[in-house]
Parts: sequence; structure tokens; C-alpha cells
Amino acid sequence: MAGAVRLFRSAACGPPALAFARALGSGPAGQGKRRTALAAAGALGGLALALGLWRRQAALSAARDDEEEKELRQRFMAPPVSGLRELRRRRRELRSRMELLIMETQAEVCRALADLDPGASFAVDSWERKEGKLPFCAMGVSSVIHPKNPHVPTMHFNYRYFEIEEADGTKQWWFGGGTDLTPTYLNEEDAVHFHKTLKEACDKHDVKLYPKYKKWCDDYFYIKHRGERRGIGGIFFDDMDSPSKEEVFQFVKSCAKAVVPCYIPIVKKHCHDSFTPEEKLWQQLRRGRYVEFNLVYDRGTKFGLLTPGSRIESILMSLPLTARWEYMHNPPESSKEAEILEVLRNPKDWVH
Repeated sequence: MAGAVRLFRSAACGPPALAFARALGSGPAGQGKRRTALAAAGALGGLALALGLWRRQAALSAARDDEEEKELRQRFMAPPVSGLRELRRRRRELRSRMELLIMETQAEVCRALADLDPGASFAVDSWERKEGKLPFCAMGVSSVIHPKNPHVPTMHFNYRYFEIEEADGTKQWWFGGGTDLTPTYLNEEDAVHFHKTLKEACDKHDVKLYPKYKKWCDDYFYIKHRGERRGIGGIFFDDMDSPSKEEVFQFVKSCAKAVVPCYIPIVKKHCHDSFTPEEKLWQQLRRGRYVEFNLVYDRGTKFGLLTPGSRIESILMSLPLTARWEYMHNPPESSKEAEILEVLRNPKDWVH
């Protein structure tokens, strides 16, 4: 019996096997029982090995989860909708690459702004549509920054991807997006920097793109009842599905990567500028125009408000915290306020 105990110990079967061994005889009549005990010990040893492997796999999985959580905190503001593992599994698919670009762009812009304003922080507000999944793929990043300082311009950017599968299995896809600037006061150096940066992003792919999408932006952000643009423009495009999916994605990626370099230097340049109550008042009046465009003309806002089950807070997040309207307000001629109005009524070519 002592031999049996040493055998089971060397097999590392643990206490249940030891208890089973002590119940067996050690004489000739017990040989069959000992063979049975050896077989049982082997089975228990295999079970213990499997349990050990499972525990190691669970530990590795937990470690991977910790690493993924750490990576998520470092790279993104929130977990991707598809999950990091799923995105890695199908990382070659364009939908996954677009989702990663969206998450990266959001994080880059938020962190760049946070670096300039250490006292502020961003809150993550996740939301899931009650109606569940819809029969199409739609993804995008949309951001509007309304600074308190009237010398720091408002900036908006949006880059999105749509994919619809028909009943016969064929797929239709397209991209849309743009970046535009809305200053309260005109600073020509800032305007040139903003447009030049966007032009450089477009020119990497085709020198015809910037003038085409610059004009589209000027025409789209037009407040018809005022006879003026919302801002000094930028680029804007929609329903873009050629020359190829990969080429369009690379173009969109270049535009998204241009958001931080086209805007953050302007914020950094003016964020500590002093301003008067009169300049703050003019900012509030210009933001009233911003509200007018978004509620009356913007297609995205109107589509969201008409969509059943949509989240109103998300749709109206583009509106400024405060705005103002005054009856028949007209700034004095040759004033700084009149200078920006002239540009809004007659768009300029900022780069050639």
C-alpha cells in the first residue's frame, strides 16, 4: 500500500487519488484492484492536467484582457463597438479599419484639446439603440468644438462610412465627411493655415480634390435666408464611392489625420487671448447663426430628428452651450465684425 501511495504521489494526482489507494489491498488477491487503481490514477492525473491547462489558459486570457483594457485606455476614449478582439480578427476588412480610424481620430482630437486645457476632462457616454441592429452598416466620427474664447474659432469635422447589402448579396458603399472652421473674428493667417493643411491632405491623392470639395463646403454651409456662409469653410464631400474602396478610404484617412494639425495650432495660438464683453457678445450673435443653419438646413440634424428612436441629445450636441439673437443687428462699417461678414458673404480662395 505504501508503494501505491508513492506511485500516486509521483503521478501528482492529489488527495482524492491517495484516499482511493489506501482502500486497496497489497497481496496477490489485490493485483487486479491495484491495476484498476493505476488506471483510475491515470484518469485522475489526466483530469488534473486538463484542469491545470484550463487554469493556465484562464490566467492567460485574463492577462490578455488586462492588456486589451490597458491598450484601450491608451489608444481610445471608449471601447470600439465591435470589440478589440473582433477588430483584430478581421483587421484586413475595411469596416474594421474604418472603425479603428474613427476611434483613433476621436482620441487624438480629445487628447490634443485636453493637453491645452488641463483643467477640463472628457466624459464617455455610451448609448445603444433600443430598436437593436439595423440592416445596414453605418459608422462615423462627428465632433464640434465651441470654445469660450471668441478669438478661438469653432471647428467641426465629420467622417463616415455606409454599407448596404442588397437582397441578391451585392453591396453598395460610400464615404462622406469634411472639416470646416467658423471663426468669430477673421484672422487671415489662421484661415490660410487651416485651408493649406486640408489642401495638402487632399493633394496627396489628387490635386483636383481640394478645389472641388472646398467649393462644395462653401455651398453646403450656406444660410440662405441670411445670404451668408456659416463659416470660412474647409472641405466637404458625400456619396464618394470611386475610384475604389481602398483609395477612398486612404483619402478619408488623410483628411481625418489632418484635423489635429489644421486646428490645434490655432487653438494654442489664441486660447490665452484677452477679450472684451463686446467681443463676447459678437460671438454669441454668430453662434445664433450657427444654430440657424444646423436646425434649418443641416441634413444630418434633420435626418436624426426624423428617425424613430433617435437620441436627441446626440443629434443636438452640435449646438453651442449659449447663443444670442438681436433684432436688426448690423455691425458698424469697417469694424472687425463687418470684416468677417464680408468673407462669409463672399468666400475667398485662401490657398492657390
